[in-house]
Amino acid sequence: MEDNIPGSFDPASDLDPFEIRVLGVLAEKEALTPDNYPLTLNALMNGCNQLSSRDPVMQLPEDVVHDTLQRLMQRKLVNGITQAGARVVKYEHRMRIKWSLEQDKVAILTVLMLRGLQTAGEIRSRSGRLYDFKSVSDVEAGLQFLIDKYPPLVARLERAPGTKESRYGHLLGGAINLARDDSAFGAASAPSAPSSGSRVAQLEQEVASLRAEVDELKAQFAAFRQQFE
Repeated sequence: MEDNIPGSFDPASDLDPFEIRVLGVLAEKEALTPDNYPLTLNALMNGCNQLSSRDPVMQLPEDVVHDTLQRLMQRKLVNGITQAGARVVKYEHRMRIKWSLEQDKVAILTVLMLRGLQTAGEIRSRSGRLYDFKSVSDVEAGLQFLIDKYPPLVARLERAPGTKESRYGHLLGGAINLARDDSAFGAASAPSAPSSGSRVAQLEQEVASLRAEVDELKAQFAAFRQQFE
């Protein structure tokens, strides 16, 4: 198997791991918590550092998320919005407009951005709250659309020995390097394991992340309950 997948994203526009995480979170929360979207900087930071549905798990401080947003706004991939009477800026992604994508393609790309290489079946099972794919073949059709775009946004990997299905990965960060271990990617994009002196800070971050997930579930329940009132 080759180490790199040909047909990478435009080199002039390759995104770094932080930019990919921020964009993925914005797209995810747009679908999951529309009442709380666009996102504040704090809400976005909590989404980036969420413990569930993330591979790798990251611990991005507020200043890193803020700087990442500035770069994405320069690329016209994110908008900063100041609403009337609001004290803080809120942020929304522009992937749908920038790359002419319908929601099913945005959902596929979002899952790949947040959770790494996956099969079409895994994408379907993990994207139900972003888009309701009726079958795996519908996911494969969306993946083929993203592969056929120019420049392509997704690549299909050759099946690994002993596996029955091909995996797919996004190309927003350039060609997929199969020799690069996922753990190494996580180590490069997140701080190293905390020492005993920083254990409290890590626990505080985990609590903040869990609170963000609880808030998300509350918002979804409230929206569901409104349907019957």
